[in-house]
Amino acid sequence: MDIVLEIWDTFLGDRLYSTLLPLSLQSSVSSPGLVNLSNSTLALFGASSPFVYEPATALFSLEPSQYAYMSAWPRNNIYRQFLSFFLIVWIFGIIVYFICATLSYIFIWDKTTVNHPKYLKNQIPMEITQTMQSMPIMSLLTAPFLVAEVRGYAKLYDTVAEEPFAYYSILQFPLFILFTDFFIYWIHRGLHHPRIYKHLHKPHHKWIMPSPFASHAFHPLDGWSQSVPYHVFPFIFPLQKLAYVFLFGFINLWTVLIHDGEYVANSPVINGAACHTMHHLYFNYNYGQFTTLWDRLGGSYRKPNEELFRRETKMGKQEWERQSKEMETILKDVEGKDDRTYLEKDAKKNL
Repeated sequence: MDIVLEIWDTFLGDRLYSTLLPLSLQSSVSSPGLVNLSNSTLALFGASSPFVYEPATALFSLEPSQYAYMSAWPRNNIYRQFLSFFLIVWIFGIIVYFICATLSYIFIWDKTTVNHPKYLKNQIPMEITQTMQSMPIMSLLTAPFLVAEVRGYAKLYDTVAEEPFAYYSILQFPLFILFTDFFIYWIHRGLHHPRIYKHLHKPHHKWIMPSPFASHAFHPLDGWSQSVPYHVFPFIFPLQKLAYVFLFGFINLWTVLIHDGEYVANSPVINGAACHTMHHLYFNYNYGQFTTLWDRLGGSYRKPNEELFRRETKMGKQEWERQSKEMETILKDVEGKDDRTYLEKDAKKNL
């Protein structure tokens, strides 16, 4: 993520920190003086060595302006890096969330979902509210991983010439999917343990018929825990820098797509929206993120109902009633009497 951090610093961060934490300088001080005086604060503010600009990637460079040397927190300051990544993940996370979820809502999501008996009144505003409350906490918990990466603890590499062996730059993608899918499967399944579910994962399962805006509507510890494998991967396996940026964006897009309610993929391999709808409806199935592999091996795979792939039956009253009846039967074992009463009240609001 050093590429992202360099772009942030060049266009926003340098000016931001030079304004918020400026050095006490006379206007006549030259750039070398700025460098030296900025570096004199290293011991106090946590930078381990003087700041000397080095491009984050060999593919391009962004020569820093004078503002890069006008803050008490130089670019390599650990506190600045932490704060920057917190803001980057939070701000751009919100931007990506609204762009992807809104486009999915306009062009993909089946609007008749609002008539489903398990769709809650004012559900989309509630999904957005929960996301906005969780985003800053998830960003705060994610920032330490990114700081460790830019400080050289991860196995990130730059160009294909630096790949560990031939064709690894291609193999890294299926390896990333298999690794993260495996650990997310077990983390997600663990979140359904009765002692954990009510405290962490239940807020996301409030959306029994989710909209795209439910994609990031988690309890913050729930959402963060399911993202940990993405950030652990580059500390174990080599990962090309631009590939990491691409995968980070793809993950957020995929999370929206599996909540879009458009059951296009009826694949025995891909864990698409249809498979994930089975999870929201019936709880104990289809824990995977990208594939059905670990659900099949773990005995938790449930094939999506064929009715979901036919427009005339997908949102039919008969299908809704069957879904609701089975879901409520499963709910008795998953959540207990108090929660059944709560959901029945929600259902009545939508009649």
